[in-house]
Amino acid sequence: MSPKARIVVIDDEVNAATALETLLKEDGYEVASAHDAHSGLALIEQNDADVVLTDLRMPGMDGLQLLTKLKQARPQTMVILMTAYGTVKNAVRAMKNGAEDYLSKPLDVEELEVVVERAIEKKRLIEETRQLRERVAEKYKFENMLGESPAMLHAFKTIRQVAPSSASVLLLGESGTGKELFAQALHQAGPRRTRPFVKVACAALPETLLESELFGHEKGAFTGATNSRAGRFETADGGTLFLDEIGDISPTVQVKLLRFLEEREFERVGGNRTFKVDVRIVCATHRDLPKMIADGAFREDLFYRLNVIEIRIPPIRERLSDVPLLAHHFLREFAKRNGKEVRDLSDDAMALLLSQPWPGNVRQLENVIERAVVLAEEAVLTPTHFPTLRQTLEVSEASRSVKVAIPGSSLASIEREAILRTLESIGGSTSQAAKILGVSPRKIQYKLKEYQRGTGAVVARPRAKKA
Repeated sequence: MSPKARIVVIDDEVNAATALETLLKEDGYEVASAHDAHSGLALIEQNDADVVLTDLRMPGMDGLQLLTKLKQARPQTMVILMTAYGTVKNAVRAMKNGAEDYLSKPLDVEELEVVVERAIEKKRLIEETRQLRERVAEKYKFENMLGESPAMLHAFKTIRQVAPSSASVLLLGESGTGKELFAQALHQAGPRRTRPFVKVACAALPETLLESELFGHEKGAFTGATNSRAGRFETADGGTLFLDEIGDISPTVQVKLLRFLEEREFERVGGNRTFKVDVRIVCATHRDLPKMIADGAFREDLFYRLNVIEIRIPPIRERLSDVPLLAHHFLREFAKRNGKEVRDLSDDAMALLLSQPWPGNVRQLENVIERAVVLAEEAVLTPTHFPTLRQTLEVSEASRSVKVAIPGSSLASIEREAILRTLESIGGSTSQAAKILGVSPRKIQYKLKEYQRGTGAVVARPRAKKA
């Protein structure tokens, strides 16, 4: 019970309203009372009431009319009707129109307290659910999808185009690239946003459990099935079912999934009743499905049913221009979440991030930034805050074998050799190299990204000091 819950009592019997107001105040609520419906409506707005206790029979506007007006103006307000025994049928009718509950007069104090507390708890849960949905919608809206590289912009454009449809979507990408984030954004951008988004991690469940998880089962279908249970398809009715790592499902589950995609119906495990649901299928995998088809591990007909719309999410190494954007976003997020005064990354720290292969993709970058922010005592992150990353990377064999002849070499080759040799001589510091070469650190970083795309990692290894 919340001491801040606000209640308005409306009863044309002055003594009854006063007694009820006193009782509820003793229980810790904020209470105000009115003696007719018109005054009550004004009081409800003034006090921003959570719960309204109103008599059913009142002169002028009665409780049913009050309920109708209140639900139109404030559908989130809980309404409890009070009625004499002879008008219980009217009270039940009012509940069908939106009333939360009813109490028979004369009121039972214990019943009153239980009903009021239950209504307040329901109001709290509804509000929490609403806030959660708003946070989810905010998190997964396109404005929060980060990426400026051509490949990411193409992926965003495709999602915007297909979101309003019910077409099946196949998301392809390595682990950690954010496939679930894309699936959620696809759901939130479409007409199914108010319906469930249900995720199934296919790789985490064995065949028997996955089949039951997806399609449900009947009582006695297998050992341990003591009750009938609805599956994720039924739970996701009207919404989106996200099948993560679809390449890991067994041939048996593949057959049942294919049937659903063709006929939009299925049976529970151990049952013969046919269920029809309206579900959009979004799948994701890091596997090479065409190769699995060639090897006989994945059905070709299922692949084409799932792959109506294909969206490839590139790994970080193919979109290094997005690293600064992502890194600064994660820095701000984790600084705020942990109450830290970390504000930026140094040029050398950014160069270090840009030099990494990031096998774990966005997820790895996020974890690295979080660790650095949590442990940092300074306002700016430097390479020392990233001890788990390779602080210096060896110059690739290709770059070591480059021979620059003057005359005879292009300006680009000469520039490359100057940057690499300078970095090697000073231990890989982009800021120091920039000073020596008379250019900006940003240009050094840009060139390093350019070289990395062409010949591999190029941040220099420091030379050993002479004794």
